[in-house]
Amino acid sequence: MNMPMRAANEHDEKRSSLIRSLSEFTKQHRAANWAGTFAQFLESVFPTDARGIARSSHQYIWDMMRTKGELFTDELFGINETLERVQDYFKAASAGSEVGRRLLLLLGPPSGGKSSMVILLKRGLEAYSHTEAGALYGIHGCPVHESPLHLVPHTMRGQFRATYGVEITGELCPYCTTRVQTEFGGDFMQVPVQRIFISEAGRIGVGTYAPHDPTTADIADLVGSVDLSKVSEYGDEGDPRAWSWSGAVFAASRGLLEMIEILKVKREFLYLLLTLTQEKNVKVSRFPLIHLDETILAHTNLAEFRKFLQEAENEALLDRMVIVQVPYTLSYKEEARIYRKLVSSTQAFREVHLDPHALHVAAVFAVLTRLTEGDDRETDHVKKVRLYANEDVEGVSQTEVEKMRMRNPEEGLAGVSPRFVINALSGAIIQSQAKSLTTMDVLIALKDAIESDVRIDGKKKRKWVDFLVTVRKDFYNRWVKEDVHKALFVSFEQEAQQLLEKYLDEVEATLDNRTIKDPITSEERKPDERFLRNVEEKIRISESGKLSFRQEVVRKAMGAYKRGEKFTLTSHAPLHDAVEQYLFEQRRDVLRLVSSSARPDDETRQKISVVEKRLVDEYGYDSHSAREALNYVTTLLAQE
Repeated sequence: MNMPMRAANEHDEKRSSLIRSLSEFTKQHRAANWAGTFAQFLESVFPTDARGIARSSHQYIWDMMRTKGELFTDELFGINETLERVQDYFKAASAGSEVGRRLLLLLGPPSGGKSSMVILLKRGLEAYSHTEAGALYGIHGCPVHESPLHLVPHTMRGQFRATYGVEITGELCPYCTTRVQTEFGGDFMQVPVQRIFISEAGRIGVGTYAPHDPTTADIADLVGSVDLSKVSEYGDEGDPRAWSWSGAVFAASRGLLEMIEILKVKREFLYLLLTLTQEKNVKVSRFPLIHLDETILAHTNLAEFRKFLQEAENEALLDRMVIVQVPYTLSYKEEARIYRKLVSSTQAFREVHLDPHALHVAAVFAVLTRLTEGDDRETDHVKKVRLYANEDVEGVSQTEVEKMRMRNPEEGLAGVSPRFVINALSGAIIQSQAKSLTTMDVLIALKDAIESDVRIDGKKKRKWVDFLVTVRKDFYNRWVKEDVHKALFVSFEQEAQQLLEKYLDEVEATLDNRTIKDPITSEERKPDERFLRNVEEKIRISESGKLSFRQEVVRKAMGAYKRGEKFTLTSHAPLHDAVEQYLFEQRRDVLRLVSSSARPDDETRQKISVVEKRLVDEYGYDSHSAREALNYVTTLLAQE
């Protein structure tokens, strides 16, 4: 079969597979529709799930979050504490606490994940409403798709509670009140009921409001207005059937109202929203109070919030908000996951190879810009970055890390955003039209982005460029040397493990004050203190600190043995670094020979080829970035 025909057949097969997948998805997500009168609803539907049908919006969202479980896991990274606070809000609100009468405000810097969090909640609600557990029912034709239970008269709600064990809250909306009298002669048992499905596009259960020019903003955007085309039909502007129920708060009924940049809206908008949150109703001209059960989730940036705080009259408004900060992550590993997600969804990046450290160096730089000086003079920025990424740093415990976070609450609320980094990388790709982007290309792209950004003042530009130098010297140099070293010495893992075991034997003998039998001569000798110090000095273990370091290593080794595990390089991160650097020192002459030959002979060329292939096959490089890494490490060795 020729190549064009084979390609065509493969394309047809992919297309058929996609169509089958789409059809299967439709079958799996096709929820059971139901429609009938209120009487039929009470007889056949309500008794099977009384508690579920009577849920408030907060209870419904909390049930969705519990059912989904991993709602945020694959989308939001490095803000676990924030996500826990959001979950705590919905848990408390669903239990009926006063938290449920507060507006939830997400506060943080741009591109920190606020909008993404709300989008995930909205998509989660849409999917949940198509499941049996998430079944929702509303009065057919109701502009606020309200609960059918509102049809039950107040005089009978006590009996209803005694029968079904659920509390009915809320009043029938003016529109449905009028319909019951005009269309059904007061017989509410004949009012039609149907299953409804949350849909942002269909304006059912999800409403979104974004502020625009304050001079033209109209509260009708939230609560609608008189529909003049229907006034002549019904004869009265006060007839609810002559009202346009198109406002965002009506669309959000039974679900979620998203308020984008809420502090930019007019004050009358805020009072309406906070009254809705507190009292569960809104007042519209010509109508009695309209009951609406919905969760209001707003977000704004720090600049707007600080201006809001300066106005004394806003104190009462603040008291009705639950504020959750959404800072940038301070873990460079989690930050790199954000970049990886963003680049995987961008066509320009899909065609470009990024070397294994490209995103991590950008992430380290971003975290450095988010740190504050604070009172941690003894802990420099490099140590902080490593600690916040849960890496072991000699002399600093994880308890101390928590104290550092508490002493610096502003960390993560300013600095470089993920969007800034992705824009810089995009610019580098477009300008160079390269199919391979190395770590050094990324550092240069970030430098150019800093220097060309007119929003950054000169002092901050110099500081951030210095951070790029720090990233290269204290992070990238170590990472790339480790890669090249491992690729050059195929037996690295075995050599390193043997060296680790030798170190452990020598340390145990030193601590026990005993001699060691030489495996070759069988002679007894003292522990090799010089060897121990050579290893320990690679990670800056001082003479005064060597005893506590050695005791810690032995404790971890004994713990591993008791659990039936082998003590390996991964068991102790600082010792892992020390062993790698020790081996690197031992082999640097070989590396210089292999990587620096201007005119390599066949044997040397073969060695270089093997190193490059291993970098490509096992460490995430392509041929271009592998050669660049070798050349870079050669330069580093020449400088040492």
